[in-house]
Amino acid sequence: MRTIDLSPLYRSFIGSDHLASMIDAAARNEKQSSYPPYNIELLGEDKYRITMAIAGFGQNDVDIEVQENTLKVTGKRKSPEGKEKTFLHKGISEKNFERKFQLGDHVKVLNADMENGLLNIDLERVIPEAMKPRKIEIGSKLIENP
Repeated sequence: MRTIDLSPLYRSFIGSDHLASMIDAAARNEKQSSYPPYNIELLGEDKYRITMAIAGFGQNDVDIEVQENTLKVTGKRKSPEGKEKTFLHKGISEKNFERKFQLGDHVKVLNADMENGLLNIDLERVIPEAMKPRKIEIGSKLIENP
């Protein structure tokens, strides 16, 4: 794996330690397995959908959790009761999984649903009014609330 030198960022960005931790987290996510396959779709400005192909999993087999800026989707199949199945060909993977997604700042999970073996997770980036750019007129005084 290639090492990235972030020292030039430290000279021009304040708080770039947050950026460095995001890059580290992204590097860790690259080590995930490719199962289950997924798409990330742009639905509109600041609206996204993650679609995961999880054939064989039911709603009770899947957990979705958001902690800080990480979305974690975990699938654990319950062992079938009774007789073991004998397959002549097994092409549908039913193995347990854990998939993590790094969310950008202010990205919120709106909802999740399952249909036809696909898990859809809808997300939206909502920037707080205080974080949006605002124009400052030259010669005006900015009054902060105490």
